[in-house]
Amino acid sequence: MKLALHLAWRFLREGRMQSALILAGVTIGVAAFVFVSTLIASLQKDLLARTLGTQAQVVVTPPEPDARPLQDGDAFFARRIEPPEPRRRPFDGWIRHAEELEGREGVEAVCPKVTGPALASRGAAERAVLVIGADPTRLRDVVDLASKMRQGAYRTGGDQALVGDGLADELGLRLGAPFRVVTDRGPTTLRVAGIFDSGAASLDEGWVVTSLRTAQTITGRPGDVTEIDLILDDVYAAEDTARRIRQSTGLEAESWMERNRDLLTALRSQDQSSAMIRVFVMLAVAMGIASVLVVSVVQRRGQIGILRAIGASRRLVLGVFLLQGALFGVGGALAGVGLGVVIARGLGRVTFFPIQLQPSILVLAALISIFTGLISAILPARRATSLDPATAIRGDG
Repeated sequence: MKLALHLAWRFLREGRMQSALILAGVTIGVAAFVFVSTLIASLQKDLLARTLGTQAQVVVTPPEPDARPLQDGDAFFARRIEPPEPRRRPFDGWIRHAEELEGREGVEAVCPKVTGPALASRGAAERAVLVIGADPTRLRDVVDLASKMRQGAYRTGGDQALVGDGLADELGLRLGAPFRVVTDRGPTTLRVAGIFDSGAASLDEGWVVTSLRTAQTITGRPGDVTEIDLILDDVYAAEDTARRIRQSTGLEAESWMERNRDLLTALRSQDQSSAMIRVFVMLAVAMGIASVLVVSVVQRRGQIGILRAIGASRRLVLGVFLLQGALFGVGGALAGVGLGVVIARGLGRVTFFPIQLQPSILVLAALISIFTGLISAILPARRATSLDPATAIRGDG
């Protein structure tokens, strides 16, 4: 092993220019692998954080009423199926359901909530909004508006309400300013207790957040809620959790994955694109290492022949060239991971989303580099071991 390593290192030093060029190529390939993987992973993490930061991971609602078949007299067959009339569906037993859901394994937080469309106005300015009513402590576990308050306080008691900075600008609202919220139940006057900036236009321009009781009054749902929002320990368990809730309770349950199919499709497309880029990068690295080692075999036929003639085994010759490939892989891994980290950190200062280096990506890049170096050395190594000593020394064929 020591002799093979000594010879491998000597061969690399004899072809310094070739070795330096291929090492630079491996380094750039590994750095590209680290950079692309880190960029895609950070972008996906940021997209998920933005998406899940504004909605529940599972939304539980009362079951849909069944369609009613209409029949004439004693007719056996229904003439037509009448869809259920759109109406406010009561959430019967929502307190009991909320307590039961809160005790389930994997459920981190539960927030019963009332939502309803309304028209917010002040003077001549008006805007269609969604009234959100919930216990402020429970709502914070679903949408953390408390940490995003730009003005005022996170307070929703009585006639107090929270509005986004977009809605405040559009209606000309300031702290303490009254404004009207109009539904089919009539107008209600609320006062601005705080203005938040969530970073999501749909919230900042379209939400009016108030207490559960106030929202129940505004929407005409005294003592009722429209949904129960869940936050889970594992966001990717949402689909399975929603399915189990539907089966065990008969309630409707929808996961964030079902509500964001387009986002998941985009994330999968990014994964596929990233994988293709990484594959082509490592193929280029492998071809570069293999080509250099093939040339090395041709250039050193005489030396290989002498080694074989004095008793060197095929295994030793094989080990020499495999170790050259491994050295290229190890050197490229160390330099490439370092360069990739520097590039990723530099990019993090100019992007609009945080770049987060993941140790798993760095380890994977290093392992793939070493593996690629070994694999790409197999063909040249086999060619070296197949040389006939006498022919190699004469320099024929």
